[in-house]
Amino acid sequence: MIFGYARVSTPDQQLHLQTDALQAYGCQEVAQEKVSSAKERPALQHLLTRLRAGDTLVVWKLDRLGRSLKDLVTLVTGFQDKGIHFVSLTRPEKS
Repeated sequence: MIFGYARVSTPDQQLHLQTDALQAYGCQEVAQEKVSSAKERPALQHLLTRLRAGDTLVVWKLDRLGRSLKDLVTLVTGFQDKGIHFVSLTRPEKS
């Protein structure tokens, strides 16, 4: 199954740019949150319990998933260990 995860940091920000891109990619289900990455992210935690080998997790941008580079590396390494595919739709800009 292809899952998407979309997050914005504040309640007044909109998710539609991310959710539109995730749906266009083919995500069958998109977990959404309006919360700072520094706080608990219950939708992400629930999604992580549902991922199985062969599933794909898609995010619009890497910073939507990880709180820090270390957190991001830990998550992606865990996905690899469990046979979960990971896709980021945008790439970091080159300086």
